[in-house]
Amino acid sequence: MKTLPSRAEIPESDRWDLRPLFASTEAWEECFRSFLDRYPRIAQYRGTLGNGPAQLFECLEFRKSLDLQAERLGQYASLQTSEDGANPDYLEREGRLLNALGKAIEVASFVEPEIMAIPDDIFASYLAASELVEWRIYLEKLRRFKPYTLSEVEERLMALAAPVLQGPTDIFGQLTDVDMKFGTITDETGAEVELSHGGYSSFLQKRDRPLRERAFRQYYKEFEEHKHTIAAALAASVKGDVFRARARGYGSALEAALFPDNVPVKVYTSLIEAVRSRLDALHRYYELRRRLLRLPDIHFYDTYVSVVPEMTMRKTFDEAAELVLNSLAPLGADYVNDLRAGFASRWVDRYESKGKRSGAFSSSSYGNPPYILMNYKEDVFADIYTLAHEAGHSMHSLYSQRAQRFQDHRYPIFLAEVASTFNEELLTHYLLETTSDSVMRAFIINRQIDDIRGTVFRQTMFAEFEKIIHEMEENGEALTLETFRSAYRGLLEVYFGKDFCLDDELSLEWLRIPHFYNAFYVYKYATGLSAAVALSRGVIEKQPGAVERYREFLASGGSRDPLETLRSAGVDMESPEPVFETLDLFDRRVRELEHLLSNETTRDLNAKIDSSTPSF
Repeated sequence: MKTLPSRAEIPESDRWDLRPLFASTEAWEECFRSFLDRYPRIAQYRGTLGNGPAQLFECLEFRKSLDLQAERLGQYASLQTSEDGANPDYLEREGRLLNALGKAIEVASFVEPEIMAIPDDIFASYLAASELVEWRIYLEKLRRFKPYTLSEVEERLMALAAPVLQGPTDIFGQLTDVDMKFGTITDETGAEVELSHGGYSSFLQKRDRPLRERAFRQYYKEFEEHKHTIAAALAASVKGDVFRARARGYGSALEAALFPDNVPVKVYTSLIEAVRSRLDALHRYYELRRRLLRLPDIHFYDTYVSVVPEMTMRKTFDEAAELVLNSLAPLGADYVNDLRAGFASRWVDRYESKGKRSGAFSSSSYGNPPYILMNYKEDVFADIYTLAHEAGHSMHSLYSQRAQRFQDHRYPIFLAEVASTFNEELLTHYLLETTSDSVMRAFIINRQIDDIRGTVFRQTMFAEFEKIIHEMEENGEALTLETFRSAYRGLLEVYFGKDFCLDDELSLEWLRIPHFYNAFYVYKYATGLSAAVALSRGVIEKQPGAVERYREFLASGGSRDPLETLRSAGVDMESPEPVFETLDLFDRRVRELEHLLSNETTRDLNAKIDSSTPSF
């Protein structure tokens, strides 16, 4: 029986190298002891921040030194836990750090309230002072939060509550990544294979429909066994979101989530409205998919397999990395060389192993490598796109850190999803440009259609679900397994359409979505891709200044509000037009695929599919 390898069985060359962060765990412990010794000293500034710009500068600089230390400690600890969530040493180390960070936040909780208490005229003189010139952007952004900043005592209580409010996320992660076991399944070769999060996505892309269905039902059977526990965890997470919003005086949890990015609620709601207005194109695609796959009906487990029949699509990680690098050439040789050097210096933790966190992410701390977690599978074409996506995040981090001070470098997630999906758009363009094979072209077009479907349509459905369940809590409605399931089922019926066969298991899909524990995050995937489509078009079409504007976007970090940053790059996300442009692209690609796989070309394509293996 084929099982997941242990961490020790993964070659060192395929694991990330964390030594640039800390040469050893002993070095981490030494830094941690230093942090424990230093953080209480910030209390010496309590009650003094109104004594002049020089005093405020000294306090901010000292806290920055603590933040730099904590960020580096946290990145190392979290990466180790991600690589093996069952390792007790890693869990203990991260637990000690989180405990210390909670105390440090508590001790420093006076800083923002004291800054907010400075009278407006005096604060204006602070902003004009030469001592605070490097902190001006930070202070101006901070002042926006004045109406929602509590008293010192209240801020201390909020800091004390932070680890408790994090509890539902931790419970969900431990349950789904470590404790839940999905059993084994017989694959298409007859081998017994351990079913996992990563393996589940691989099975959904298999041509064998009964195998896809078995994987789907077996995977959700485990979630069915834990449905009450996960529902309670999600309910607690939503209640925490509403508590934080109400405690600070926001009108809703949604407003609280959007306020840091200075994004109007209308951007969120207009996204939902725009996508709902174009669901007919999505429903038409599902019917096209059913016909092309020659199915009597279509289920969720039929939506990830390519409509192009059986193809050998195996790419080693190194081959995938080279494809990504080649696709990014329009951004300049220095961009490509920086990323190539990152791959060579082991930024990436490549393969799935026992206890490793599912999915993929990019993680950075100021002045240190922007690491990438992957669960790469050679037979999952989407994983090449995942690598391009996470590389976009990492290069965004690298360039913003080079150009911005620590206090201004951290870009918001709203912008992060632009950089990542931009890379995916360039990859699609490169693959289409470098193949003359009609089968491969159909495959890539199908991939782009499914990318827009998954990123815009699907994430918008998730965003609408988040909006609904938070409003339920705010309106005093019960958050239970059944109310969650009912709300989700209603959305499934709208987004998938009346001709789609909705299995009962799919009504529990919300149980497996980790992003729901970071509320009102997923809509940024949809807006990010919409902005990326517009920006990448400018680069692909070689519009004057497009590359320079995009590179400036990467370097801007968090120095401006995200909507302002995107406007400078050439995209207005307060208008629905970028979303409609992406939905128009989806419609065009569906029609192109229908033409390519129908009419007079069908016979030729089928002959090629049966006799050759397309390549790129």
